[in-house]
Amino acid sequence: MTSFLFRKLKDASGLTLLELIVTAVIILILASAAMPLSKMGERRTKEMELRQALREIRLAIDQFKDDWDSKRISHSESDIANEETGYPKRLEVLVKGVPVADPNEKKIRKYLRRIPIDPFTRSTEWGIRCYEDEPDSLISCDRDVYDVYSRSEQIGLDGTKVQTW
Repeated sequence: MTSFLFRKLKDASGLTLLELIVTAVIILILASAAMPLSKMGERRTKEMELRQALREIRLAIDQFKDDWDSKRISHSESDIANEETGYPKRLEVLVKGVPVADPNEKKIRKYLRRIPIDPFTRSTEWGIRCYEDEPDSLISCDRDVYDVYSRSEQIGLDGTKVQTW
């Protein structure tokens, strides 16, 4: 019986050191190939979040302007909009809201629940352009909010600066 057990242990094969090293190298190669893909996926997600935030703010600005032009919101408060252009003076106006024009209704019209966070700067501080500024200007005249842009200096996956979106 002991000779049977001894033969069984002698014939049993395990992994050699070389096989373990080769397996580890293969796993490392696969992991190193997956890392850039995961970073690119994370970057693409940030870019999609930025585009969504810009779209949300720009839509709110356009709705405010439309309501101002059609006199659905009150023109009595001078600190909410630029009287000449009809655009809001600050982004906070879109969150705080403005009174509707109908004197019988005591409603406030809000355009944003909150100012979206820029995923690249992790801040609610957006670059602002007013109506008189050039489309690619990084300095605002500070009279109204006509457009917003990211303050990040990063380059997008398409090769353009995210400030230009």
